[in-house]
Amino acid sequence: MFGTIKGRIAIILAVLAVALGALLTRGVTRGLDLQGGMYLALEIDDPQNQMDPAVKRENIDKNLEILRNRIDQFGVAEPSVQKVGDERIVVQLPGIRDEERAKGVIERQAFLEWKLVKPGEPVTGARERIDRAVMAALPATERASAERDSARGESVRDLLFQRGGADSARADTAGAAASADTADTLGAAAEAAAPFSSLLLQGGGEGEFLVDEADVEKLNRFLALPGVKDVLPRGVDLKWAAETISQGASLYRSLYVLAPEAFITGDQLEDAQAGRDPQYNQTIVSFELNRAGGRVFDRVTSQNIGKRIAIVLDNQVHSAPQVQSRIGARGQIEMGQAPMEAARDLALVLRAGAFTAPLHIVEQRSVGPSLGADSIRQGMVAGIIGVLLVVAIMVGVYRCSGFRASVGLVGYAIILLGMLAVLGATLTAPGIAGFILSLGMAVDANVLIFERTREELMAGHTTRLAVDAGFKHAMSAIIDSNLTTVITGLILYKVGTGPVQGFAVTLTLGVLASFFTAVFVTRTLYLIYLDRHQAGEPISI
Repeated sequence: MFGTIKGRIAIILAVLAVALGALLTRGVTRGLDLQGGMYLALEIDDPQNQMDPAVKRENIDKNLEILRNRIDQFGVAEPSVQKVGDERIVVQLPGIRDEERAKGVIERQAFLEWKLVKPGEPVTGARERIDRAVMAALPATERASAERDSARGESVRDLLFQRGGADSARADTAGAAASADTADTLGAAAEAAAPFSSLLLQGGGEGEFLVDEADVEKLNRFLALPGVKDVLPRGVDLKWAAETISQGASLYRSLYVLAPEAFITGDQLEDAQAGRDPQYNQTIVSFELNRAGGRVFDRVTSQNIGKRIAIVLDNQVHSAPQVQSRIGARGQIEMGQAPMEAARDLALVLRAGAFTAPLHIVEQRSVGPSLGADSIRQGMVAGIIGVLLVVAIMVGVYRCSGFRASVGLVGYAIILLGMLAVLGATLTAPGIAGFILSLGMAVDANVLIFERTREELMAGHTTRLAVDAGFKHAMSAIIDSNLTTVITGLILYKVGTGPVQGFAVTLTLGVLASFFTAVFVTRTLYLIYLDRHQAGEPISI
């Protein structure tokens, strides 16, 4: 088939038809730098570098799959999630518009736990020890300020209420007046330096306190002081609520007293879907546990009827309903008046699963669509100028042979773009540079062939023999140069990221396309030309 002109023409037409078909039906995917979007590089959150390298590599591999599942469900067109080296994951989201939402989905740990809510008495009983520990750890200037704050009796009453009962009674219990016993306790606390107690006091509820939102950061700082954790009650875990509560003109945040160990985690989660609770008109995420998780949930709820269970996501309590009856494998996470989009994102990350180790963003880049359009326009201008210059030089130096080579270059462009479409490869701005570079390499192959053919003609060979010898003797040099370029492109793709990989892909595919057009297509054009002329008729080289 290769030996006849008709067979060679059929092969060329078939290749061009496949390339054009793929180009017209699939099109070429534009990269981040050509259509705009977001680029993120993430690494394991290990600031002290204490994690074993083998464990870190294993976590990176597992988190890579989790990220891919999240982004696939997020619905970004043509995303790229790749592992770079042993410790980094690179995410490219072309065409993304809501970058903050995408970051939230990517960064979220999504570690889900179910914990029992414990009574608040252990915390209340330890408040004096905690106050002393806080005062001992505070710098002198802050200690004096804490004493002044504690002396304001009215501030204690306003800062915190404790409440009990089910979540459904949240608004009613939060607004209840403090009892006489609580007032006596507040007065006693006001007489002493009590930086912790002035923000957190027992009021007779079930393991939940309200703290003024303005004081949340202060309370967290007190709890993080040296020595304070040592005097906290054993067997309890303090967790903040995810949402604030409005009470009059003030905002409060709940602080829950929870069991330290979870009886179920997100590993037992089988499905999660966003929805709206018609009874309370609030946004919810309904979940379903697997069989093993359902059995545990049924057992725990049957043993704790009348008590509360907290649903903890990423160390924040999203809801803590009271158990009215035994519950099986289904339940829901209450999100209040949060938008449905937030519920969908939460359901998405829960279905994809939690990261095996926290990830943090070490590099972020955003490319606007206008900048991408400029890159396309500049790339097209550069490509057109490059092609015109190559054609002009080839025709000016080699006349008819240069024109045939230029015809081959048209086929090269179609085949290269078609290969990008077939493979689903992404065209980037550096990829356009690779396209132009491989175009020059295609011309370089033609120059080698033409010069060897001229040498054969000068040696007295006939035109047909000179053409055959020119292609034959130039072949080894063409193969060597193309092979080394392909190897370089493969290395760049392996070790590079983003734009470098785009350049490597286009360069490698361009070399393959240019080899086909320079060696096969151009020679076929020569054979057609020679077949129409007498054997002894001279040919312009």
